[in-house]
Amino acid sequence: MTRLAGVSEQLSNATNIHMAIANIPTERCSTTHYHTNCESAIYVLSGTGLFIHGKNMQIEDEISAGDFIFVPEGALHQPVNTGDTELTLIVARNTSTEIVEEKPSLGRKDC
Repeated sequence: MTRLAGVSEQLSNATNIHMAIANIPTERCSTTHYHTNCESAIYVLSGTGLFIHGKNMQIEDEISAGDFIFVPEGALHQPVNTGDTELTLIVARNTSTEIVEEKPSLGRKDC
């Protein structure tokens, strides 16, 4: 998964917002993670996949282009590309610098 920030404290002197694009190749995913200091809003720009979340990563929601996803502060989540094209996400957060905690022992490991 590649992430490219477009708006951040470093790039634009933003103080309360971070915006980025994330690309997940076919049959790949992010690690299971959560953000300790912000909420996230995600827009699925293209592709299809799963958005895995929940206290024990037990919820698997199908996602596709045009979907919006809200992620509360501290919520575990993992986007997974299940389609045959790249999954592209636009991500906005209510902080200029995000703090990410990874939980590699949880969620999907086959991607």
